[in-house]
Amino acid sequence: MSEPVLDYDEVLERFDPVLGLEVHVELNTASKMFCGCSTAFGAEPNTQVCPVCLGLPGSLPVVNGTAVESAMRIGLALNCSIAEWCRFARKNYFYPDMPKNFQISQYDEPIAYDGWTEVEVDGTSYRIGIERAHMEEDTGKSLHVGGATGRIHGADHSLLDYNRAGVPLIEIVTKPIEGTGAKAPEVARAYVAMLRDLLRGLGVSDVRMEQGSLRCDANVSLRPRPEPGEPEAPYGTRTETKNVNSLRSVERAIRYEMTRQAARLQAGQTVTQETRHFQENSGTTIAGRSKEQAEDYRYFPEPDLVPVAPDREWVERLRAGLPEAPAVRLRRVSEAWGFSELELRDVVNAGAVGLIEETVTAGASPQAARKWWLGELARRANETGVELDAVGVTPAQVAAVQRLIDAGTINDKLARQVFDGVLAGEGDPEQVVAARGLAVVSDDGALGAAVDEAIAANPDVADKIRAGKVAAAGALIGAVMKQMRGQADAARVRELILSKLG
Repeated sequence: MSEPVLDYDEVLERFDPVLGLEVHVELNTASKMFCGCSTAFGAEPNTQVCPVCLGLPGSLPVVNGTAVESAMRIGLALNCSIAEWCRFARKNYFYPDMPKNFQISQYDEPIAYDGWTEVEVDGTSYRIGIERAHMEEDTGKSLHVGGATGRIHGADHSLLDYNRAGVPLIEIVTKPIEGTGAKAPEVARAYVAMLRDLLRGLGVSDVRMEQGSLRCDANVSLRPRPEPGEPEAPYGTRTETKNVNSLRSVERAIRYEMTRQAARLQAGQTVTQETRHFQENSGTTIAGRSKEQAEDYRYFPEPDLVPVAPDREWVERLRAGLPEAPAVRLRRVSEAWGFSELELRDVVNAGAVGLIEETVTAGASPQAARKWWLGELARRANETGVELDAVGVTPAQVAAVQRLIDAGTINDKLARQVFDGVLAGEGDPEQVVAARGLAVVSDDGALGAAVDEAIAANPDVADKIRAGKVAAAGALIGAVMKQMRGQADAARVRELILSKLG
């Protein structure tokens, strides 16, 4: 049963939102955090496990050195300090998909801490403080069978897959994000999108949100908006919407939580500190469990692992090898592409900077790349409810489609059918064009016959053209294109019409 909500504008009149974002990143190491089991996605359930990641008695963990290096690179890219000495801790709690009944994580001694980054929304820059980035291991996966929602409520039984248990995770935790006002949901989305681009650039994760390798826990609280001259009120009680797995959902979940919490506060009720789950179909959140405090987890130092003490020379070598920061790349490509401020803003808001850059690298012009990603492909992504980079078409394929257009092999209308074929698994664009017979017809014989038919069927239009009204040729061109299923060379058709009608 859905809860009452307050109108968004009224929320902002009465309350200030405060956000806290915890982003979990699965690293793309070949093996797990503390054992040699494979991390490959999609294997048969429970085939990538061993005594260590199953927590069997007598097994001992060993730290994955590549994961440590990836954690430091992430911290450095977020302007964090890298600890000279840190250690792992046991975070104790019971959950069926966590085989040890504790998680090896980091508590008060993270490997990276006190950083910052910036995001831009509608021309305004927001600085976001980074509290910490720490190393831990992922849990397994529960599959609830027999219910209508895929959740445990209403299910007949549950299955457990421990393949993911022990996969290296980096958790990136922001400091409280204040001062975003009406833009709070968009700032959160922009931050997660920026992180996704940054992590992809670092090469430390495939950041596939739909596969769970990048997911966000969104903390939201509201505090009364102070009257002029009054001090700011203390933070309100927060909720934590768990494992939000798309940029669009991050924005929707935060917006909904703001309206839900405001309705409770407005009615004189309290907000419960709890975890919540986002419902994609309704755009709402539902209660999960009461949220523990840190002391409830009974943290203590992990006795089976030695501390991690990164050598300073190693840290500086990693710092020197960092790739271009997302903000720097954005300034560079904006100059190279020649987009207007509004065009570039649309690209950023769509999360398409990297996609367009890769498409341009593959040979398309910036404007052509922008046209396809923010037009036809964005439409398909919205229809299917996926992020743009998960729509199923690669930048190289978009560039190939544009090359076919530039060569006159197809036109924009036929290109949409080519994308249909690519998404249907029929091959690359050139293969789809050949298999479906989509090439533009430029043969004067076939075009001439179609033009004659169009002229005969539209004598009044033909008379206007003979009288000098050349613009009327558009109607005949349309008739020819319809007759030839959009595969006629429109420019040549126009030439033939004007030639035949004097």
